[in-house]
Amino acid sequence: MVAKVYIVYYSLYGHVEKLAQEIKKGADSVEGVEAKIWQVRETLPEEVLGKMHAPPKTDAPIITPEDLAEADGVLFGFPTRFGMMPAQFKAFLDSTGGLWRTQALAGKPAGLFYSTSAQGSGQETTALTAITQLVHHGMVFVPIGYTFGAGMFEMEQVKGGSPYGAGTLAGDGSRQPTELELAQAFHQGKYFAAFAKKLKGSA
Repeated sequence: MVAKVYIVYYSLYGHVEKLAQEIKKGADSVEGVEAKIWQVRETLPEEVLGKMHAPPKTDAPIITPEDLAEADGVLFGFPTRFGMMPAQFKAFLDSTGGLWRTQALAGKPAGLFYSTSAQGSGQETTALTAITQLVHHGMVFVPIGYTFGAGMFEMEQVKGGSPYGAGTLAGDGSRQPTELELAQAFHQGKYFAAFAKKLKGSA
C-alpha cells in the first residue's frame, strides 16, 4: 500500500522551491511512499512579476483542491509576508471550501516549511499562523520538533528552520539555502513520509 505525500509550495524567487525539492528527496527515501511536488497558482500579473525581477516558474503542476484530496499527507511551503503566508497561498486554501465542507482532509497529516528574509522575520510565526488552516480542515499537524538533532542547536552559522519545520533565510534574495538548511529539509521529508506511511498503514 503506497502512501501519497504531496509537497505543495509557492515560491517567488526560488528559495522555497529548493526546500521543496530537498523535502521530496527525503520523502522518496522512504520505501512505500510516493512523493510529488505541486505549486499553487500565481495571482500576480506578469507585468508586476517582471518589475519584481521574479524568475520564471518551474514546470511543476498547478494543484487544485481535487488533487489535494488524493494525498495521504501534505507538506505546505511558502515564503512569509508580514509573518504569515502570502496571498497566493491563502488564495489556494480559500478555494478548498468544498473539501472543508465534506472534511475530506480530516485526519490526514500535514507539515509546514517556509522562507523569510531574516531571522526575526517570521521563522516561527509564519508556521504558527498557518496552523489555523490545518485545524479547520481537521488535519494532523506534524512538526519536526527537535528530531533533526544537533542541527537544531547550531550556533556557529546563521540558519533558518525551527521545531515547526524546515526553513531558510533569503536575505535580499541573493542568499540561497545552505547545506544545513537543505539537510533539515531532507530530514523533514523523510520524517514526515514515515509518519504518513505509518498512519495510512494503521487506517
